[in-house]
Amino acid sequence: DERAERRRAASSGFSNPSNPRRSVWLTLACGVFALYCLFPFAYLLVNATKTQADFTSTFGLGPGRSFALWENIREVFSYQDGIFARWLANTLMYVVVGAGGATLLAVMGGYALAKFRFPGRKAVFAVVLGAISVPGIALAVPQFLLFAKLGLTNTPWAMIVPSLISPFGLYLMWIFSDQAVPGELLEAARVDGASEWRTFRTISLPLLAPGIVTCALFTIVATWNNYFLPLIMLKDADWYPLTIGLNQWKDQASTAGGQAIQNLVITGSLITIIPLVIAFLLLQKYWQSGLAAGAVKE
Repeated sequence: DERAERRRAASSGFSNPSNPRRSVWLTLACGVFALYCLFPFAYLLVNATKTQADFTSTFGLGPGRSFALWENIREVFSYQDGIFARWLANTLMYVVVGAGGATLLAVMGGYALAKFRFPGRKAVFAVVLGAISVPGIALAVPQFLLFAKLGLTNTPWAMIVPSLISPFGLYLMWIFSDQAVPGELLEAARVDGASEWRTFRTISLPLLAPGIVTCALFTIVATWNNYFLPLIMLKDADWYPLTIGLNQWKDQASTAGGQAIQNLVITGSLITIIPLVIAFLLLQKYWQSGLAAGAVKE
């Protein structure tokens, strides 16, 4: 029996040395790619511990003469009267309201499109697919002109309202709802007299949890890393998100005669990515299951 098992394993390729999944070259290539992806993060970690003098006089991935991480963090939050804390609060507001609202609308819209039949449903599907294919940067100028006419530029609404629309999130929740929520459960709830809202809240939402987390992660990352939209919409530094604020510091440090604050830019960048790393670590299992379930159609 044991020999038969080995033969079956060999014939299936799991113990075959020539199998690409066990290839040494493939493993090395994956290792090199992983190092390439981790290099910027390692650079941030190392250089965030250096003073400005050490940053300009030591090797990029080498340690500084002194460990200045906590001093750099204190200086980041105190520089320019603590404007970094304001940028962080702005970014959190844009993410909570914008990305949170986009996730809510995507969940409700995707569920309705997947579980209800109504005239124009196919047209909506075509519009959603078309919206996904249009790069967001192509809509930035029309959005700016529209918000300028409405008098909403240089206000938080110029960031929040565009963030509420997520065609990809709607499409993701549409596909996920179609697969994750059995129609038999909904019919049983309706027979028992449950309203559509109660059915959605008590039956569908728990089943949609992995898809909701996946959609939320995509919208959170997109809003957190948004650069071009706030660049053209916002002029007041008090409404800047972290992306624009840190870029302003970088330009200040690289301008002739400007104050050298590269250590603050590096430390601020490290602080900026920490919330995203924590979110991915906490929600990783839900994100993976949501991607798998949304990608497979039985």
